[in-house]
Amino acid sequence: MAEIFGIMGAMPDEVDQLCAKLADVSVEAYAGVDYHKGTLNGKQVVVCCAGMGKANAAATTQVLITKYGAEAIIFSGIAGNMTAKIGIGDVVIGKTVLYHDAQLDMICQNPPYLKEYTGDPALIAAAEAACAAAGVKAITGKIATGDLFVGDSATKNAIAAKCAPDCVEMEGAAVSQIAAKNEVPCVILRAMSDNADESGHEVLVVKKFSIAEYVATATGIVADMLQRL
Repeated sequence: MAEIFGIMGAMPDEVDQLCAKLADVSVEAYAGVDYHKGTLNGKQVVVCCAGMGKANAAATTQVLITKYGAEAIIFSGIAGNMTAKIGIGDVVIGKTVLYHDAQLDMICQNPPYLKEYTGDPALIAAAEAACAAAGVKAITGKIATGDLFVGDSATKNAIAAKCAPDCVEMEGAAVSQIAAKNEVPCVILRAMSDNADESGHEVLVVKKFSIAEYVATATGIVADMLQRL
């Protein structure tokens, strides 16, 4: 498997716990992002906070691959739950990842010529095993991405009608698209922090509630994954 793993989150909270686990760390700032190089469970990793949204995610993914030599990408973060199959604190592992806010028949006219992106089987298997070992309920399913925090029932229902994802977030498809364009294996991991409705908006946006407990789940999974790869 990969010799260098790029590990990403969108918010500082999503990567701070991972950065705290690194050994032999050096930090380099590049294009507005701090890249933490070190080792985690014996694997060479570069961990960074990309920033929220598709443009930040795409740019940072390319930097991880081109500048830091990442040979596999793991995105770890939180998401809004869109399915009754799981609940708050549970995990979606991205088998398929797609945009809910894009003109897919136009995007797919350029490399990698895809309307949706598929998680790497080896990375998915490691994530599934890590979730099982941690006693975390997880499903391997569909993740939808858009430049919008989904915090109202009307938007949630419209997205469900359009593509029926298991969760919704703001970066995964962009990360997956750039990874696929570079032929680099990738997986998106999301711990459910809310139900993509008014209550989620109130807690996460209005009150800026701590997401540390949900991130701890994803962080532990990533650390365990690396031991399995």
